[in-house]
Amino acid sequence: MDVKIKLEVEFKVSGSALEDAMAEYDELTVEGLVKEILDKSVACDDIQARVLEGPNTLEEYDEASSS
Repeated sequence: MDVKIKLEVEFKVSGSALEDAMAEYDELTVEGLVKEILDKSVACDDIQARVLEGPNTLEEYDEASSS
């Protein structure tokens, strides 16, 4: 039986670690990165990820860190 699980996750990560992870998984967004990690770790189907706060791209991270 398939089950649907919905949760909210908050985490803190350094800019260099975020950049390294996005490069390793070949993803351009945090949303895409989270989806790839879950898919490879748990073999999920139909993963939805949405950034509610914080940067979703490295460009957004750069803008926030320069302010």
